[in-house]
Amino acid sequence: MYRFLLTPRWWGINLFVVLAIPFCVFMGTWQLGRFEDRVQSHEQATKQPDPSTRAAEPLDELLPVDKVTSGRPAIATGTYADQFLVPGRELDDRQGFYVLNLLRTDSGKALPVVRGWLPGTAGSVPVPAAPEGEVTVTGDLQASENVNSNGVNSRGGLPEGQLGMISAATLVNLVDYDVYDAWVTLPETEAGGTGGAMKPVPAAAPQGSGLDLKAFQNLGYTGEWFVFAGFVLFMWFRLVRREAETARDVALGLVAEDASAESADAESAGADAGASERLDSSEAPESPEAPKPTETVPAAEPSETANRP
Repeated sequence: MYRFLLTPRWWGINLFVVLAIPFCVFMGTWQLGRFEDRVQSHEQATKQPDPSTRAAEPLDELLPVDKVTSGRPAIATGTYADQFLVPGRELDDRQGFYVLNLLRTDSGKALPVVRGWLPGTAGSVPVPAAPEGEVTVTGDLQASENVNSNGVNSRGGLPEGQLGMISAATLVNLVDYDVYDAWVTLPETEAGGTGGAMKPVPAAAPQGSGLDLKAFQNLGYTGEWFVFAGFVLFMWFRLVRREAETARDVALGLVAEDASAESADAESAGADAGASERLDSSEAPESPEAPKPTETVPAAEPSETANRP
């Protein structure tokens, strides 16, 4: 009864099922692993003390920035150079902008330093001047931003002196010296009152360390892949059962082997014949009316006078 499984058509169906089910299971397992990694990172982040409470260390000892060093206080010494405004940044449910200065260090590289946040529109609000001379800053270390970071403007078209993304890849095109692939945010206002009008920008948690929307998307994708695997298996069993029932009916003589095909051909032929008849009847010219038969006038009977001798 199940010999049809060895036919070329079913070999293709079976091969598809054998490849599709493991692929769906693998993808579902991979998405589940991504979700578990995010949960584990979130648990570790909640168990560890606040990075900003740890002792400050030199900048070079904390690089490159990862989930462990992100938020740690870093110390750097240098001289402030170019200044940029970072518009479209929100703080305390208010719109404003960051004030960012590049700190030229003795190593030759510059460290982006977010000195604070100001409300309003960048370029229309006075900005406190940066301290002059050599300064030593202690700020919370942050990784370079990317297009997925909150508040980033990746569309471009900003006025001169404004920056949409805090990253070394963006700044290296604006200055003629090397820039660290990291930045710091000052946790307190600058000494001397030069930054007294600005609010400190709190350090953000590293990406992938919290249970955000992407984590639950991974969980949803996990369920979808396992559903796909179950659907493929269900459809295979359904097709096998249907084929087996047809083969059994044919073996019992209940259904001819090509009955379904012949029936379909007959219905198609009947439909074509009906359409042809309708077409012929619609296109046939109307026949002229037959002439009415003429009435015959009976012959007059001979008069009796004419018959007399």
